[in-house]
Amino acid sequence: MEIAIIAHDGKKAEMVQFLNEHKEFFHQNKITLVSTGTTGKKVKKAGFEVLRLLSGPLGGDAQIAARVAEGKCNMVLFFRDPLEKHPHEPDVLMLMRLCDVHDVPLATNPATAELLIKGLNYSV
Repeated sequence: MEIAIIAHDGKKAEMVQFLNEHKEFFHQNKITLVSTGTTGKKVKKAGFEVLRLLSGPLGGDAQIAARVAEGKCNMVLFFRDPLEKHPHEPDVLMLMRLCDVHDVPLATNPATAELLIKGLNYSV
């Protein structure tokens, strides 16, 4: 199962904390992490194996959206910062739209991500 992880600058520490809290789940062999560049750098530093793509503003969000459209990505955890402006907002909206179009679970905050992870743990 491929899970994309993305976090706006103000949410990167929160993403790393979330992954650490669910380390056992994310370190399973059946889980592959893919990420935008800067988030991936921080996640890798925390000890997780991750495929790093471009930084979000440089096309990383669009790359993950493409993976969703191609059926490669099965879930997206995107910790968004709704209080900041983002120059790549059109890419963010495209990613969210493609998750809806292709019926891919999308969590935009830790509470929703928690429910998705619990749901996967329950179904295994």
